[in-house]
Amino acid sequence: MAFKPGFDQSPAFNDAGRNAWGAGAGRQQAGWGQTPQAGMTPEQLQYMYDRPSASTVDTDRMSYEDTIVKTLLAFGVLVVGAVAGWNLPPVVWIVSALVGFVLAMVNTFKKKPSPALVLAYAAFEGLFVGGISKFFEYNFAAQTGGIVAQAVFGTLGVFAVTLLLFTSGKVRATPKLTRFFLVAMVGYLAFQLVNLVLMWTGVTQGSFGLMSATLFGIPIGVLIGIFVVLMAAYSLILDFDQIKTGVQRGAPRIYAWTAAFGLIVTLVWLYLEILRILAIIASSSRN
Repeated sequence: MAFKPGFDQSPAFNDAGRNAWGAGAGRQQAGWGQTPQAGMTPEQLQYMYDRPSASTVDTDRMSYEDTIVKTLLAFGVLVVGAVAGWNLPPVVWIVSALVGFVLAMVNTFKKKPSPALVLAYAAFEGLFVGGISKFFEYNFAAQTGGIVAQAVFGTLGVFAVTLLLFTSGKVRATPKLTRFFLVAMVGYLAFQLVNLVLMWTGVTQGSFGLMSATLFGIPIGVLIGIFVVLMAAYSLILDFDQIKTGVQRGAPRIYAWTAAFGLIVTLVWLYLEILRILAIIASSSRN
């Protein structure tokens, strides 16, 4: 999973955001960006922004509706790519995984979002997701059946519950939880790297290396996987919080693509973790 820039952390926010429109300053500055409104007086801008009929096109500001549209578009490209990846040879989705990783890094550190790069990431990530889903389905679903469908519904369920909790105000991102999330993420990535090396060198047995080992009869991969799913759910909270921040601070409309990219990254991560949990359970039931 690639690190996702938030509206508070990314260079794009610091350079094009806070200095121009952060903390309520956007409405008082007529020249914050190269927009059609650059020549207006502060009074004219204020009048335009206060109009009930003003749209995101009028204000060139980020909105929830525009973010949803862009996210659905990126998600649609991801689904189309997944369908194609399911029907293509394994070499395609393996290469797509590498290309997707490179595009994720480019999108993460690019100062200004690029719709084309975000959609390209969604397409290549879709090819990877479709291919690896077919691999898991054909190799681990013999006993339980339909683990891909289960993973899809599980992902949608976690997303829906997390969104409901966030919109109700019962769950919020906090600095303390975010610090714990980042530390846990680093630890998890280090564990995965060690596990991968042990699998490649033949030190560990089982399809998932250390994750195939059991603790009190339960595969370690299942226990770790549940914790990682909770981490991914918190990552969704961070995504929602960043969207809320962008809308409230009047972020330029282009940054809705940053939000869409962040949500796609998290959803793919969440789906793959749930898919792996189901595959580990299926694998252990065969042994």
